[in-house]
Amino acid sequence: MSSSEENVRLSAGDAELTVDPAHGCRIGSLRIGSTELLRQGERYGCFPMVPWCGRTGYGEFRNGDASHRLPLNSPPHAIHGTGRDTSWRTAHVDKAQAAFYYDLAEPWPYEGRVTQTFELTEDGLTLGLAVETYGDSFPAQAGWHPWFHRSLEGGRPAELSFDAAWQEERGDDHLPTGRRIDPVPGPWDDCFGMPDGVDVKLTWPEQLELTVRSRDEWVVIYDEQDEAICVEPQSGPPNGLNTAPRLVTPIDPLEITTTWSWTRL
Repeated sequence: MSSSEENVRLSAGDAELTVDPAHGCRIGSLRIGSTELLRQGERYGCFPMVPWCGRTGYGEFRNGDASHRLPLNSPPHAIHGTGRDTSWRTAHVDKAQAAFYYDLAEPWPYEGRVTQTFELTEDGLTLGLAVETYGDSFPAQAGWHPWFHRSLEGGRPAELSFDAAWQEERGDDHLPTGRRIDPVPGPWDDCFGMPDGVDVKLTWPEQLELTVRSRDEWVVIYDEQDEAICVEPQSGPPNGLNTAPRLVTPIDPLEITTTWSWTRL
C-alpha cells in the first residue's frame, strides 16, 4: 500500500473513469466514448459522503451520553462528511478495479477506517463504501454525491424519473422535520425513501440512459442548478446521525454499494 497524489484511470470498453485519491477520492471524470457524464469545474465529478451524508443539524450529534460538535462548513450545519476533504491512500489498482482508504481523524471524534472501491465495466460502474471502527462504536453514514451534466454535449436536457414511497418533509432550516409526505414536484433538494432499494433513471434524449441503483432505501435528489443533476444514494437520511443512527461496531461495519448502469440510445 502506498500514498498517491496522482489520478488513477480505469477503463473497460469505451468507458473511462478517473479517480483523484488526493482530493477526497473523488471521481473526477466518467467518459463514455467521447462523452463526459460528470460536470467539471469548481463543483465537479462525484465525491463520497462519509462519515455522514447531507446536513448534520447545527453540527451536533450524540453517541450515547457523549455529545460531539462538528465544523459548520455549511452554516448553521455540518455537511457531507470529512472524506471529501481528505487525501486517501491507494490499496489496489488494476485496469478496471481500484480500492482506496483513509483513517478517520479530527474533526471526527472516533477512530476507524473508510474504504472506497470502484469496479468499471463496459456498461456500468459499481461503487462501494465501508466504514469500520478501531474500537468504540459510533453512528455513521455513507453515500455519494455525483454532479451529472444536465445536458450532454449540447443535447436536450436530461429527464429524471423515479418512484418514491415518500419524501422527507424539509423544514425552513433545510433539515427533515421527521414527517414523511407524498412526493411533490421539483425542483428538489430533498430526500426520498425507496424501501425496495434506490432506483432512479436519468435519460438524455437520443443520447444515453443511466440508472442509479442501491440496496439502501435513501436517496437525495438535487436539481436546483441549471448545469447539473445530483442523484445521491445514501445509507440514511440527512441529519441521520441524530434521527436514525446506524452504529458501526467492531463486528458490524457500515457497508453500502451503488451501481450506475448505462445504455446508448
